[in-house]
Amino acid sequence: MGVAKRPLGNSGLTIGPFALGGNVFGWTADERASFEVLDAFVASGLNFIDTADAYSLWVPGHQGGESEEVIGRWLKSRGNRDKVIIATKLGVEVVPGEQGLSRQYMQKAVERSLQRLNTDYIDLYQSHRDDPGTPIEETLEAYQELIKAGKVRAIGASNFTAARLAESLQVSAARNLPRYESLQPWYNLYDRAQFEESLAALCRTENIGVISYFSLASGFLTGKYRSEKDLASSARGYRVKDMLNERGLRILGALDTVARELGATPAQVSLAWLRARGVTAPIASATSASQLHELLGALELELDDASVKLLDDASAGDAADKPRAPPPRRNS
Repeated sequence: MGVAKRPLGNSGLTIGPFALGGNVFGWTADERASFEVLDAFVASGLNFIDTADAYSLWVPGHQGGESEEVIGRWLKSRGNRDKVIIATKLGVEVVPGEQGLSRQYMQKAVERSLQRLNTDYIDLYQSHRDDPGTPIEETLEAYQELIKAGKVRAIGASNFTAARLAESLQVSAARNLPRYESLQPWYNLYDRAQFEESLAALCRTENIGVISYFSLASGFLTGKYRSEKDLASSARGYRVKDMLNERGLRILGALDTVARELGATPAQVSLAWLRARGVTAPIASATSASQLHELLGALELELDDASVKLLDDASAGDAADKPRAPPPRRNS
């Protein structure tokens, strides 16, 4: 597959239009399945793999770092480090009592991630969440040190509000410090308001790359959950229960309509919609090579204005003043 790459903000990194989510590696995808997915992903011509040091803390008996370790063993066995863009995150408590974006913690966290990933550098190092207790300048100066040391190429933010992202960009400009070149927001056809009402315009104005997570709303937008009886068969079913409402079913109906017209699947249409809304590369995970290939069919889709409007109208009503809480992570 010939895949056109696109710039990620002003980072100098160029990535494919689909990002592989690493949250399932070492969780619902064992090492063998994870390697098969990673191999198929690279063979398809894509290059951007997203993970975090906290994956998969929510599984009983896990300590965090499992996903990075799987990716690291894959990189070592394949010898293809230069062919992929590795993005990971820090800031969530992995080691008890240690978290945030202080210089001291960041210096520890990066070494742990580098070791688990079997690499000398991280292409995109992301603040997993904001740390109001640490001065923005301290965090950005610490990133600058990591970049100068060759351990990090570019930085990004995840789960930031528009106000805090804007403030961070202002500090970067005023003090000539590295700036966040990407935003990883919770954004999909069901969960729209938090990103669209303030963050989207900021990202466009500042040329910030957007790599959305929960792009398929924990599987809800694949269409496999139509009633509560469908939830029990999936490890992630508990995450979608609150979407089985009138609006959620209306969205599924619109996805079915567009999918039929295009000879596609609801998941492919959902990912194509995100690209139509300006997302640089939506993140989605797969637990098998066949599942990955199905998702990659989205790259062949270009939604026309009528399809986008149908989906927009069906998913209207996501109130920004009453945002849905992110689904909890646990062993199921």
